[in-house]
Amino acid sequence: MRFRHPDGSTVHLAYCTNVHPAETLDGVLAQLRDHCEPVRRRLGRDRLGIGLWLARDAARSLTTDPASLRALRAELDRRGLEVVTLNGFPYEGFGADEVKYRVYRPDWTHPDRLAHTTDLARLLAALLPEDVTEGSVSTLPLAWRTPFDAEAATTARTALTTLAGRLDALEELTGRSIRIGLEPEPGCIVETVADAVAALTAAPNPRIGVCLDTCHLATSFEDPRTALDSLAAAGIPVPKAQLSAALHAEQPHLPEVRAALASFAEPRFLHQTRTRTAAGLRGTDDLPEALATSGHHDTTAHGLPDATPWRAHFHVPLHAPPAPPLSSTLPVLQDALALLVGGPHPRTHHLEVETYTWQALPSESRPRTRARLADGIAAELTLARDLLTDLGLKELP
Repeated sequence: MRFRHPDGSTVHLAYCTNVHPAETLDGVLAQLRDHCEPVRRRLGRDRLGIGLWLARDAARSLTTDPASLRALRAELDRRGLEVVTLNGFPYEGFGADEVKYRVYRPDWTHPDRLAHTTDLARLLAALLPEDVTEGSVSTLPLAWRTPFDAEAATTARTALTTLAGRLDALEELTGRSIRIGLEPEPGCIVETVADAVAALTAAPNPRIGVCLDTCHLATSFEDPRTALDSLAAAGIPVPKAQLSAALHAEQPHLPEVRAALASFAEPRFLHQTRTRTAAGLRGTDDLPEALATSGHHDTTAHGLPDATPWRAHFHVPLHAPPAPPLSSTLPVLQDALALLVGGPHPRTHHLEVETYTWQALPSESRPRTRARLADGIAAELTLARDLLTDLGLKELP
């Protein structure tokens, strides 16, 4: 979906296909047929943007076989789909029964991460619509926090510098400009936007910026204005933003709230949980660890203090917040979106709805059929569209 900003530039809205994980090119083609085109039809649009997720094996197939890449491009066109951004965070196995910590491997200390991201950039340059010259790829925020020492930091910075040089060469060759966005996430080396500023100002490059995920931003209790102002002050670009909402519990000490939270504790994904106390931000790596708190105001290593609100890294559908006593951080998304595209000029031109947890929702909230899933994704995009038009952007055909 495309929108005209009041300054005349185009803002792209897509939804991320990692909600339908596929490891092979055949699986990607099936996604387009079974999921993406039906969502487009529900929205009544001739064209729908998708944030394509290409696992390692699918990316390699496309990189080594030009005919396959041409076939993918033709299939996108035939189904009324377009790609201006790729999700390069998960490397492989995102559809596994248990993902958890695996999603952070390989990290930016490993040559496979550099090779994969280079492949994605080259593929995106070939997949961009004819009238689009800029693409974006989101990636993990360097690494999970442990183990990561000074040597690892140097290795990661060197890899990003190498990548930036390859992106420069790619633009010279193709005329297409591809930028990379590190995606701050709780528990990682770059957990917050403040961490991103510190990491990226150590080796600044206009090709490397931040992918702002509004679920992650909210989970870490970051203020959108402070975060975006700090990026602007440091001259760090925002190649893309992911529109997502976290799980919010206002009174986690109440038994009924804890019971509601427990229904979101599931074995597939990691749900980092945070609370903001007088002593600073406290957190656990997963929701069950947070719920292990033994009592009110507990500050042991086995749980979280429960006198202040909790937020969990669980991407809840934008249009369907959980039932009380829980809620979502949609207001944080709205504030961030207003700052990103509501001003005189957009701070990013690539927006991506990324709710990959549909099948991890509590049983009663999961879509049981492809049709129900398509309905839900279309509803999320409709909400995002309405937020954009309320900010003065005009939807384009």
